Amino acid sequence: MTSANNPPKSKSVVRAARTALANDQKARSKTQGLSGVTTDSFVNFAQNLGIGTDNPMSGSTYGFNPVTRNRTLLEWVHRGSWLGGVAIDVVADDMTRAGVDIHAQIDPDEISRIEEVATTSGFWNALNDTIKWSRLYGGAIAVMLIDGQDMSTPLRINTIRKGQYRGMLSLDRWMVQPSLTDLVTAFGPELGLPKYYEVTAQAPALSGMKIHHSRVIRMEGIRLPYWQRLMENLWGLSILERLYDRMIAFDSASTGAAQLVYKSYMRTYKIKDMREVIAQGGDALAGLVKYVDMMRRFQGIEGITLIDAEDDLQSESHSAFSGLSDALQQFGQQISGALGIPLIRLFGQSPAGFSTGDTDLQNYYDLIRKDQSKELKVGVTRGYRVIAASEGIDVSDEFAIDFRSLWEMNAKDKAEVAETIGRAVLAVEAVGVIDRPTTLKELKHASKLTGIFTSITDEMIEEAEQEGPPLPEGDPSQGGNEGPGAQVAPAGAIPAASAAQPGAQPAQPGKPAVPPQPAGTAPEPGTAQDPEKTNVSVRL
Repeated sequence: MTSANNPPKSKSVVRAARTALANDQKARSKTQGLSGVTTDSFVNFAQNLGIGTDNPMSGSTYGFNPVTRNRTLLEWVHRGSWLGGVAIDVVADDMTRAGVDIHAQIDPDEISRIEEVATTSGFWNALNDTIKWSRLYGGAIAVMLIDGQDMSTPLRINTIRKGQYRGMLSLDRWMVQPSLTDLVTAFGPELGLPKYYEVTAQAPALSGMKIHHSRVIRMEGIRLPYWQRLMENLWGLSILERLYDRMIAFDSASTGAAQLVYKSYMRTYKIKDMREVIAQGGDALAGLVKYVDMMRRFQGIEGITLIDAEDDLQSESHSAFSGLSDALQQFGQQISGALGIPLIRLFGQSPAGFSTGDTDLQNYYDLIRKDQSKELKVGVTRGYRVIAASEGIDVSDEFAIDFRSLWEMNAKDKAEVAETIGRAVLAVEAVGVIDRPTTLKELKHASKLTGIFTSITDEMIEEAEQEGPPLPEGDPSQGGNEGPGAQVAPAGAIPAASAAQPGAQPAQPGKPAVPPQPAGTAPEPGTAQDPEKTNVSVRL
């Protein structure tokens, strides 16, 4: 019986991959020359409409063009096509450019240390490369480099000592060999994936090393169905494979439009007996060439074309340019839709009409945030825990990250956010929940988002910590309600509380003050307000 404590035995996927490949070849052989009649869709045999009738559309189908397996072609596209380069790079750059916010019960200074190490150690640069190569090749891994540990053993964060984390290394799918005969059997998100990755000799580092799956951040381009994933050694699909035919159409149209520029204005010069002149050659041909060259050189807006009376000169403009811009725009929109990248981000194209492009960018940023949560959050959280352990920072199980928004605020938005944060922090300080040093730390930490409160320095925080908390009001050890800055009443003066209440009697040494009596109320016997019962002397 399969359970979390008794996982199923690992089985090889090599035989399953061979079976899937054979079935795929059979399916493709059956589609060749397909001309059968279908009855599960709209058809009109009288007019030859629909799939299965006698029309050209019935011969259309989808073929198999495994561009992902051609590593050299993918690299040529990334190097030689600006569109291919942008399609690979722009999403990776957007997924890693804003960073994350850390949510944990630790000091803000420790959060800053974690972020600083993540930046200086190249954590985000390696992750950026991993996303790029996974989109280009269909898969890549980022290896966490922890000094002094066996890479083939499972990662245990509690065993990491201070200073052991040394960064990350990005390796694409062609630099590692996954263990197809040894898969992860423990229940979890990595169930069924390779347990180990063996680095090939062509890798820039760690050649021949066996790496446990818990020490890597695995990325796939486009996730495939199971049987197709088997044929790709459990990797994904390059994003260029689905885009390949659309890119060919766009680049062909662009190149064709560029070549049409050379034929935008054609002139035809008819010369009598030109064949005989060319056949004769010599001085006659040289004279013709010289004459045509002189006519071309001096012809202009104000120039005059001199020709023989029997010659004829005609000019015409090419008409193929009409509608070409619309065709290019349609091809560009198809590529934009296939990539999920708006035109304003993919081509740098200004929006047309009344649109400002903000809605398109906002939808695109929402898509990026979804991909971050789905593909990066688990790996980045694990990597930040490793960095914290290497810095000697103890984080609890409540440690979490949240990807920052890609939408950049203007000065007005930053000011409003800073005011909101400032009011909230000062409010909790006023009720005594936090002290002054914590207030300064929170405002300094918020300055990374708003750009305000950047003048708060570590020295200011240290001085606030040395000053200590302010004295509470009514502290008995300080003689009453006198706090810092309070004025001490001179000897013989009537207390402010008594002076503010008419009829109140001042307190005598060793006796409490007598509160004032309401108007029309007789004083109680034995009180200071009954001169017959109590002798009270008041010194003014």
